[in-house]
Amino acid sequence: MQKALKEQADNFLQILGHAHEICIQTVQKRNYAVVCEILSDARQGAIELGKRIELSEGAQTAAIALLEQYCETAYQVYQTLAGKTAADAVELLKELEKQLAEIKKSMEHDIRIRPEVVFLPYKASMWDSLESVWKAARADEDYDVYVVPIPYYDKNPDGSFGEWHYEGEMYPEYVPVTAYEDYNLAERRPDMIFIHNPYDSCNYVTSVEPHFYAENLRKYTKQLVYIPYYILGNITVDDKQAMEEVRSFSASPGVLYADKVVVQSEDMRQVYIRLLTQMSGNEKRRRYWENKILGLGSPKVDKVLEVKKEEADIPKGWMTVIRKPDGGRKKVVLYNTGISALLQHNERMLAKIQEVLRIFKENRNEIVLLWRPHPLIKATISSMRPKLWEMYKAIVIQYQAEGWGIYDDTPQLHRAIAVSDAYYGDKSSVAELCRNAGMPVMIQNAYRMGE
Repeated sequence: MQKALKEQADNFLQILGHAHEICIQTVQKRNYAVVCEILSDARQGAIELGKRIELSEGAQTAAIALLEQYCETAYQVYQTLAGKTAADAVELLKELEKQLAEIKKSMEHDIRIRPEVVFLPYKASMWDSLESVWKAARADEDYDVYVVPIPYYDKNPDGSFGEWHYEGEMYPEYVPVTAYEDYNLAERRPDMIFIHNPYDSCNYVTSVEPHFYAENLRKYTKQLVYIPYYILGNITVDDKQAMEEVRSFSASPGVLYADKVVVQSEDMRQVYIRLLTQMSGNEKRRRYWENKILGLGSPKVDKVLEVKKEEADIPKGWMTVIRKPDGGRKKVVLYNTGISALLQHNERMLAKIQEVLRIFKENRNEIVLLWRPHPLIKATISSMRPKLWEMYKAIVIQYQAEGWGIYDDTPQLHRAIAVSDAYYGDKSSVAELCRNAGMPVMIQNAYRMGE
């Protein structure tokens, strides 16, 4: 049972004890209506407590049967007072006292307090940034663990909220999902909250529901933990240029408001500590950042290394393209296109994509192109470059219609990496994951054709 619920239950049982004393005194004064009102509230409270214990601990918990017995006795007192037999009512109230003592004893000895941990992902395609941590927590019987996908909005060019999204039904079948409407953070106050979206209102493309901003979440838990949904090329504090590229990541609201931040390596931890100490303008704050930033690695890498090529759940449509007429297997190149390159190079980048598609189409008998775009590419480009989006979309539609390659916009990034033999495309987290998986990686250049 969660600590907060246990404390609420103990407080309620203590209130019941005081209510019993008042009932006995009031019966002796023959003010039966007041006693009946108190007992009615007591029964309703006991019923609600029983429901919450059942949800937390299961229907077979001993305290539930004791609460049911308590409610029955309280009802007998009510009926006795209706017949105006005060002496019998006093005896029944004393019996209620004994039953309350048994309930307290059961709550103390039969129900263990377990820390409650909740994961709040927003895009299903980014769940891999939390999954290995979730698996470890769920495997520990001392924790109550919940996955609560949260809604998010696309943003309009003026910064207002646009289309609303909720991807709770897109998670793997083995992940039990709790609807965000059914998980009240203010009431439950989980011991730990894990997030992978750090931006709060600072993202120009999307925004999670503001209730779930890191600034708000920290009010409801003792430990808010932020794990990035991306990984970066590993750098050191000696690489000044690369450190500047990381500066905006290190200063996001998720980093600033979280109690702990988990980054991909010890080198990256030192980069964050250096940058955050500089930005604070106070060298004495270094110890604070050293305690807060943890270089424990990225769950995204854990996920990639976990899924082997032979174990990947490959769709039949993919295998039709991958398998050669003689039964052999073609080489698969993961082609990843990102947001930044399109925004930077515009039509030039579209020409590059078309050139890449042409080359792979000509070599389709030996090599399969698995095109996987950034999951936010539609929301970003359609908002910031509407005309560019229409041209990009036309290229995608034609590619899909021709059917000689694979187009993958599913949440299952790890499957695409497991199936592939090499990476080609933009500089990205996916490229870093492929490097970690031991794959050859080549970064495309919009101004070099015929690569």
